[in-house]
Amino acid sequence: MERSVIDMTGRPVEVSLSPQRIVSLVPSQTELLHYLGLQDEVIGITKFCVHPEKWFREKKRVGGTKSLHLDIIKSLRPDLILANKEENTQEQIEELARSFPVWISDIKTVSDAMCMIRNVGVLTGTMTNAIELDRVLKSTYRNLAKTRRPRKVAYFIWRDPWMSVGGDTFISDMISRLGWVNVLENRFRYPHLSIEEIAALDVDLVLLSSEPFPFKEQHIAEINAALPHAAVRLVDGEMFSWYGSRMLQAVEYFKELEAELVG
Repeated sequence: MERSVIDMTGRPVEVSLSPQRIVSLVPSQTELLHYLGLQDEVIGITKFCVHPEKWFREKKRVGGTKSLHLDIIKSLRPDLILANKEENTQEQIEELARSFPVWISDIKTVSDAMCMIRNVGVLTGTMTNAIELDRVLKSTYRNLAKTRRPRKVAYFIWRDPWMSVGGDTFISDMISRLGWVNVLENRFRYPHLSIEEIAALDVDLVLLSSEPFPFKEQHIAEINAALPHAAVRLVDGEMFSWYGSRMLQAVEYFKELEAELVG
């Protein structure tokens, strides 16, 4: 038996009432599937789906998020593929969708992430767990900013060229949920900045993400030279960019980060 559902890009998808062969092409959604209890149903993940570690070691890997091994995915005969508009490549997803049900998420805000969680719960028959996660996240993030001092923040995800995050991104929404202000919130997607443009930013906190570019201590000096009056911190990119069950762990991480900044 199948049912017709609409994914987050507005596409209709015919999905089994009880998917038993799920392939996840999105690391944060893979971790969510584990949280929801789908140990046996998930049969394929990407090489970047590092959580949980047991799945990373044992599940079939189907390539990278933007360089999928389509032949491996097809050989798994999935009855549900979970993809993401931004993280996966359109051409590869369109090819998979010709043969298999592909449900695509589109996440720009914390609210979008909660919508995705509920939808995945419906798709996979784990609605009870998904609703409870959604309830806890709503309560937690509703009160998150109340204990934080407003800060003007620039968040960088890449170097050479330097790339930050615009206001229409999940990371930017997470920053705002902390009671902070993304100084590039009027820009779109992932703007490129020269070091001269960085030096001109009105910012008091610069965050250098651990992913996708692995910023290290030596990169702090480059930012300090351009913005000598700003605090600079290396941060765990998963906590700011992984939408799904990781958002629960992110709350404690943010509390520790704030305590470090205040200290």
